[in-house]
Formats: sequence, structure tokens, C-alpha cells
Amino acid sequence: MRPEGMSEVENTVRDVLRDVLGLSEDRVATFDAETPLFGALPELDSLAVAGVLTEMEDRLGILIEDDEVDGEMLESFGALTRFATQKALG
Repeated sequence: MRPEGMSEVENTVRDVLRDVLGLSEDRVATFDAETPLFGALPELDSLAVAGVLTEMEDRLGILIEDDEVDGEMLESFGALTRFATQKALG
């Protein structure tokens, strides 16, 4: 399923973070572009990253190559959403 627009991708990224990391809906709803992720969320360790990326692939109908995964992509909610948007809509 390919998303129709950026807001749909952002909502999907929120849902993935909530579901994979076990975060509350209220907490994830407060995430904005500047919200730090990797290194700031204890739930998002290296093992959880794989789960988040796999779930994003499934829900957004995208393929994420290993060489695309880096610290910048996971630095903030905004960076992750931009990456997902480029892959899904690009």
C-alpha cells in the first residue's frame, strides 16, 4: 500500500514507533520534527531499529537498503519522516 501524501507517511511513522517501541499514543502524538530519536529514546536501541525499519517497509510498501540506514536518518522524528516520505512518494 503506497501512501497518498506526506501526512499519511508521518502518521504511519508515528504508528510504527508506537507499535514497535511500545510507546503511548499520547507520547508519540507530541513528536515534532525536532524530537530526537536514536540515543534519546531508550526504547529505540539497535535491535529495535531493525523492527522499526521492517515495519515501515511493510506498512509503506517500500524497500530500505542497508546502505541507506545511518545515524542522520534516525536522529530525529523529522529526519525519519523525511526519509520515509522520500522512499514512499519519491
